[in-house]
Amino acid sequence: MKQRHFSMLRDFQLADWFTLGNAFCGSGAIFAAMRFLQEGVVRDLLVGMALIPLAFVFDALDGRIARWRQSASTLGRELDSLADVISFGVAPASLAYACGLQGGWDWVVLSYFVGCGVSRLARYNVTAEQLSGTEGKVKYFEGTPIPTSLVLVIVLAIAAMRGAIGPAVWGGVVHLGPWQLHPLVLMFALSGSLMISKTLHIPKP
Repeated sequence: MKQRHFSMLRDFQLADWFTLGNAFCGSGAIFAAMRFLQEGVVRDLLVGMALIPLAFVFDALDGRIARWRQSASTLGRELDSLADVISFGVAPASLAYACGLQGGWDWVVLSYFVGCGVSRLARYNVTAEQLSGTEGKVKYFEGTPIPTSLVLVIVLAIAAMRGAIGPAVWGGVVHLGPWQLHPLVLMFALSGSLMISKTLHIPKP
């Protein structure tokens, strides 16, 4: 069993280790959000938010390294998608929850956002070959890439630094039926909807 385990690690390319760095940052951001909810120290929340730009750097580098070393593979692509779900889907939603978007409708919207991210990545993996030109490279994205959720985290970070979290969250709160909705969460609804758009084509660098 041990020999087989190390054999799997030997199959990893250099780019795959950068992808794991992406996943590590996303997981760290989720744990930081949970620690903030336990201890209430804003610094923990800001550390978690700072990990998302770092995850973005790892995500950008893994693709460039794979192309440089000509080591792109199906394993690498699947690994990249799983890491992106953590760092740019679940982590931003967790940070938003920690910032005070905790109403019932907020849960629905944040879950919708994560679901859109998962769907976006699954569709990309399935259609990557169809979207590839004669050069074998995908020329454009259908819908916004999931790493664009970095913008949402930046907004949350600014709010956190200004003390606009928890009861003081920007936009206040609205009561709709039995649940609460914080209007700020609607930026996650917009981001998720743009990710799953099939009419929005964005050139891939």
